Amino acid sequence: MDALDSAVKEIRETLPGLPLSEEEPMAKHSSFRIGGPVRAFAVPEDVTSFSRITHILKKHKLMPMVVGNCTNILFPDEGLKDLFIISTERMTRMFLLDDSRIYAEAGVSLSKLASFSCQHSLAGLEFASGIPGTVGGGVLMNAGAYGGEMKDVVESVVSYYLPEQKLYETPLENCGFGYRKSAFQTMAGCAIVSAVFRLEKGDRDEIAAKMKELNERRREKQPLDLPSAGSAFKRPEGYFAAKLIEECGLKGYTTGGAMVSEKHAGFVVNTGNACSHDVYDLMMHVRNTVWQMKGIELVPEIVILPPDYKLTDDSPSAPLHIISGSGPLSEADFSGAKE
Repeated sequence: MDALDSAVKEIRETLPGLPLSEEEPMAKHSSFRIGGPVRAFAVPEDVTSFSRITHILKKHKLMPMVVGNCTNILFPDEGLKDLFIISTERMTRMFLLDDSRIYAEAGVSLSKLASFSCQHSLAGLEFASGIPGTVGGGVLMNAGAYGGEMKDVVESVVSYYLPEQKLYETPLENCGFGYRKSAFQTMAGCAIVSAVFRLEKGDRDEIAAKMKELNERRREKQPLDLPSAGSAFKRPEGYFAAKLIEECGLKGYTTGGAMVSEKHAGFVVNTGNACSHDVYDLMMHVRNTVWQMKGIELVPEIVILPPDYKLTDDSPSAPLHIISGSGPLSEADFSGAKE
């Protein structure tokens, strides 16, 4: 029995009610609807059960991957035979701290967070109402749309640092937010479990109208009828990825079951039977073509995982790891991670 088998056995015995599946197809969880089986997949309902799982994994010298709704990940068709994934999808507590601040756990969808803020006449999260991810992933990558970003509304991030098995609270100024990035992406073993959002009082009807307007624009311009992982590439400074791709004649270009969306060239969509290799090959073709024709490098916004992907305490980065609270991380912890 290897370390992963032993850990799974101990977790089952210690947390008998925990949803824990083995050889779980990640196509069931990915917004791309693509991905082979992961060795083990657990879904804790709170920080306590989350920490108990990670404690057992650490004892067996294993580092889990922590995911939310998997809306910007391309999982390999071959699966991830050596990986233990923890999903925050059931960690969905959300409540008002006072008349302008909301506490939300990592598994809360950004659309529900935006709706909750609207219900309480709090403005600032309208941009997030149509983003398909969760609080954890949204904070991790500083998600944004229509001129708004998570950095504009986050007050602090509550995190769990897996190597130390400790909780931390990181104030906004130490989060290292930049375009589609945060300091948490560079800290191996950080798992975001919640965040506090500071918003402004507003008129509920005006907030609702703004959310409706942005969602209508989204439906009109984006290929929401087909599986995708959102924007395939980050926006190059001074340019728009979709415009560059379209100017290179790649709109509608296909590789296997993957296609550059005919509706929005910034999206790669699964037309029904795409595999991860189709998506990868298509993205690399687009990237190479834009470089050759425009001299501009497109950087993938989608996290692409290889079949041998494995996390350890000394991993140089943990792009899907998210962190809940008792004291700020030191400046040293963020060395080299800030803009």
